[in-house]
Amino acid sequence: MALDVAALRTRFPALAQGFAFFDGPGGTQTPTPVAEAVARTMTGPLSNRGLVSASERNAEQAVADFRAAYADLLAVPPSGIVHGRSATQLTYDFSRHLAKDWRAGDEIVLSRLDHDANVRPWIQAAERTGVAVRWIGIDPATTELDLDSYERALSPRTRLVAVTAASNVLGTVPPVRRIADRAHDVGALLYVDGVHYAAHRLVDVPALGADLFVCSPYKFLGPHCAVLAGAPETLEGLVPDKLLPSPNAVPERFEFGTLPYEILAGATAAVDFLAGMDTADVAGESRRQRLARSLRSLHEHENALRSRLTAGLSALGDAVTVHAKAAERTPTVLMSFPGRDARDAQAHLAARKAVAPAGSFYAHEAFAALKLDDPALRVGLAPYNDEEDVDRLLDGLASFL
Repeated sequence: MALDVAALRTRFPALAQGFAFFDGPGGTQTPTPVAEAVARTMTGPLSNRGLVSASERNAEQAVADFRAAYADLLAVPPSGIVHGRSATQLTYDFSRHLAKDWRAGDEIVLSRLDHDANVRPWIQAAERTGVAVRWIGIDPATTELDLDSYERALSPRTRLVAVTAASNVLGTVPPVRRIADRAHDVGALLYVDGVHYAAHRLVDVPALGADLFVCSPYKFLGPHCAVLAGAPETLEGLVPDKLLPSPNAVPERFEFGTLPYEILAGATAAVDFLAGMDTADVAGESRRQRLARSLRSLHEHENALRSRLTAGLSALGDAVTVHAKAAERTPTVLMSFPGRDARDAQAHLAARKAVAPAGSFYAHEAFAALKLDDPALRVGLAPYNDEEDVDRLLDGLASFL
């Protein structure tokens, strides 16, 4: 592993204020190259897209670079990359696109593990079209998906399965490929919320079996936006409502209005930053290969910190209840404090410059299914966290308890 965390941390201006940030699942801190890319593009010069003036060509290049970067990150062709304002917005958009072909008597399958952004848009589309909603439950003993309930939910009438690739509160990583194969067996599409997953693992959309996959660059060091990835032939089969003069080619027909070129440039810079985190010099590597190596190193780093965190929490005894139990999970830990309010823990930690939020984090179905305390405290590790950060958090929790 060649992840120089001390050097990496110098690239994040927010860390100079002395805070330890554990709120990465809600949005990471921003490295300088990402902010510089945004500013450089805005002052360009910049115009709407075209090929005549330099300002028009700058806009065209920002779009092309964005699609190429996320093609490398997600392992789909550039023509399968769609920009969106947020994962919620993209999912609402695609719920409308897909529901055009649903009919009364059809069914969709949703997961109790998911963020509400991958639940409510589908429920509301189902209500409008007379489609039945079936559910994949959660095993409370393991905080993993109950795949027996998935088998019971599937039928020849299933049109869509929507599932997370990683829970934003419990960190649980479901067997997405297995879920995909069964969805495809009955002729259904698989829509995957990869917002939390993409922050911690190298994504390969075809290998996962996802027909459509959504993620958010601001969860992995980029600006506030979202990306949907799919095979171009899948996108070709979807017809959105759009303005008559706007492009009809894939993927542009799913992007409504003028694109935020400066945000696209920042999102591209985030991919390049991720690819460069592992500083080993290997000649001739592609960006995809550098991403794979960097994210392997990141996985090792975050797992070591998670082990340090969980050992420290265990030492606090019954005063802390850790809810994440899955064998396969991200470095995200949800906890509560019997008889205490997690918001008080959040405030206590903030006074000690450790940022860890309390809430239910839009995981409405998971909190209800597992009867979790609301609010609970969520600690999420990011590339810039180090051992000193984890020790500060543990010391803060010990003094709170």
